[in-house]
Amino acid sequence: MKIQDFLAEGAITPDIKSSKKGDVIKELVDALINAGQIDKRHRNKVIDALLVRESLGSTAIGQGVAIPHAKCDCIGKLVASFGLSKKGVDFDSLDGEPAFIFFLLLAPQDSAGPHLKALARISRLLKDKYFRDSLRACQENKAIAKIIIQEDEKRI
Repeated sequence: MKIQDFLAEGAITPDIKSSKKGDVIKELVDALINAGQIDKRHRNKVIDALLVRESLGSTAIGQGVAIPHAKCDCIGKLVASFGLSKKGVDFDSLDGEPAFIFFLLLAPQDSAGPHLKALARISRLLKDKYFRDSLRACQENKAIAKIIIQEDEKRI
């Protein structure tokens, strides 16, 4: 499974404006809506699913990375959005550090396998400091997409 299979370039936000966890989630969901990946009428339901998952434990995995994710019955296929925060956001990370890199992942209710594979793929790639630093240096979505595709291809 490759990230480019479920991350649409139109759902990449190179400069997240939000400074609070819930607002970052909303901004990343809106990126998916604007990219045509999810229907606008499901916005609140998707946000609620993500916030419920977040209430079970933070999806910030440390080293400046958060991977908010949820399953929702209004999602037809695995989809993701990506965002960078220049200032960093307190996302209740285990290491106490702010998150700068966000992958938001949504899956259909009945897709445990693909959902877990996608989470594992994203977290495996983001363990690489060089990859994280390269992403954080990007200013536009095309550059972000290019770096993600290159890293994805290297680690098949």
